[in-house]
Amino acid sequence: MKRFTAFVRKEFLHIFRDSRTMLILFAMPVVQILIFGFVITTEISDASIAILDKSKNEMTREITAKLASSGYYNIKHLLHSENEIEAAFKRDRVKMVVVFEPQFSKRFYADKQASVQLIADASDANSARILTNYAEGIITSYQNSKNSDVGAVAKPIETQVRMFYNENLDGVFMSVPGIMAMILMLVSAMMTSISITKEKEFGSMEVLLISPLKPFQIILGKVTPYILLAFVNVLTILAMGYWVFHVPIRGSLFLLLGESMLFTLLALSLGIFISTVAQNQMVAMFMSMFALMLPTILLSGFIYPVENMPYVLQLISHLMPPKWFIIIVKSVMLKGNGIMYVWKETLILMSFTLLFVGLSIKKFQVRLK
Repeated sequence: MKRFTAFVRKEFLHIFRDSRTMLILFAMPVVQILIFGFVITTEISDASIAILDKSKNEMTREITAKLASSGYYNIKHLLHSENEIEAAFKRDRVKMVVVFEPQFSKRFYADKQASVQLIADASDANSARILTNYAEGIITSYQNSKNSDVGAVAKPIETQVRMFYNENLDGVFMSVPGIMAMILMLVSAMMTSISITKEKEFGSMEVLLISPLKPFQIILGKVTPYILLAFVNVLTILAMGYWVFHVPIRGSLFLLLGESMLFTLLALSLGIFISTVAQNQMVAMFMSMFALMLPTILLSGFIYPVENMPYVLQLISHLMPPKWFIIIVKSVMLKGNGIMYVWKETLILMSFTLLFVGLSIKKFQVRLK
């Protein structure tokens, strides 16, 4: 029994001395429960919307105030004409536009019928549905309070819902861009990091380093197959999305492919950086899964809107390259935007790529020395 107790004690000490094991056992569950607890929610808060008030009377101002004070909406713009609606969606990226018809108050009291149009950006179908439902509920509540004040039963304020970019609210319109980001990360970053780390683990990297090939040629040779495979995956996803699920490609196909290749290069540079840090394949896989796959799914806006998250997680999401790529893909595919609408996100992806390439070169040179 004493031998067994001593053996168990030795195993405990072995676990406690291994910092990586301690991270997996204690830190990872805490981080995951915090992320999942804050991210997984169907509630909407502070969604950017615009108001087009053709009536500009007391009732429309009161409804606007109720929308703003509900906590669900952040009124970002006051539009002046219907010609500004599409620009608001494309340039300002508002999630919904509320349009009040002319003579709203007069129609409510005299004609017993007034209407509000809710135009939502349905490139994210779930958020569009929730936003319009919340708005309908707020408008109905306001209409009921008005009826009780005047002591009469008027017809309900009619809410006309219109969905931009995805009229049928097909969920696949939202999933295809996210799947592209996730697969490119999986093929490019994870497989590259594991492939290069495998060479280090089995000692074959040293053999390559003393060969006539230069270090950058070795790295380029390792990642070239994954560039080609990632490009094939992009074409496959786009073809299946278009022909099988009828996801439109309203913008430039060449721009979309170019942005996809940029993201692929970023993922490859990230995979190379992980390979310079990880000592073996297991560590590389763990780092790739924990640092790449989970953030791609949870913090990129792929499934859960970033606007719903706590402010701290929103800041962290800015450091997630997939978030910017998904914005670009949705903007080009679903909204038909050109480079003038996604140049900021493109520069961010380029900056990330240069950052990880620089860090990888520095780490690689340190290792050679």
